[in-house]
Amino acid sequence: MTKDTMAGAAKRRRAASGDPLGPNSEIGRKLKQYYDELVSDNVPDRFAQLLSQLERAQPARKKD
Repeated sequence: MTKDTMAGAAKRRRAASGDPLGPNSEIGRKLKQYYDELVSDNVPDRFAQLLSQLERAQPARKKD
C-alpha cells in the first residue's frame, strides 16, 4: 500500500464515522475544553495594571 492509498483510506474512515478528527477527537475535545476555561478566566488585577502601564509607556517611546 502506498502512502497516498493509506491517507485516502484514513480520510474515508473519518468521513464515514462523521468525526473529522478520527482517533484524535478525544484529544481535540479536551484541548478545546482547556482553552475555553483559560479564555473565560479573569485577568489578575496586578497583570491588568502592568498591561495598562505598558500601554501608557508605548506612546511616549514612539515620540522619541
